[in-house]
Amino acid sequence: MEAKRDYRKRLGYLAFAIVFIAAANALMVDSNVGSAVWMASGVNISKLINVDYGTTLFFYAIIVSVVNQFLLKKFDGHVFISNLLFSVPFSYLMGFFTKLYLPLHIERLGLFWQVVIDIIGLLGVSIGASIYQRCNIIQHPNDELAYILRFKYLHGSAGWGQVFSYLPPVTIMVICYFLTGKIYSVGIGTILAIFFQGYMIGKADFLVIPSLKHHYNL
Repeated sequence: MEAKRDYRKRLGYLAFAIVFIAAANALMVDSNVGSAVWMASGVNISKLINVDYGTTLFFYAIIVSVVNQFLLKKFDGHVFISNLLFSVPFSYLMGFFTKLYLPLHIERLGLFWQVVIDIIGLLGVSIGASIYQRCNIIQHPNDELAYILRFKYLHGSAGWGQVFSYLPPVTIMVICYFLTGKIYSVGIGTILAIFFQGYMIGKADFLVIPSLKHHYNL
């Protein structure tokens, strides 16, 4: 009975985290001064191959999900399917919130307020990731990658887990730049995410809903 109550509580936190992290990511996108690393990488791929952003993110998620299986050193059907299940509502919610913020015209507020809003978005992304990583029911494949690296290879370090998980999207953005001569959705927020998002996630683990503990399955 206690296990069922705990699972229902984790489901509630998960639902909240998915909505929260989508809203925060959309805030970063609409601030127009730098998206989160994976989001920015997706934009650059989308521009390179001239495919809809949502479709690009979906196939990106599939590729990262496969990479996660190799890092686990075994096929984990739950992880693979849950990674893809997370991607569907997250993508639609991202689109919804991005359009919801448009009437606010955040890009016209001036650089100072754009940066402030971008940092708030990054903080929200980090908090949302901390919450649903601790629930560990389903995760976005990008965050699953950081989670696997953190606990399977890097002795629980959130900072190093995030840094190493950013190597693929950063490499892809560099390749896209050399192929097109342009870089999209990269700015102050992207740089801050590279160096500080892992630290923010680690701090949120202890400061935001501290009663919610990590449910490891590695």
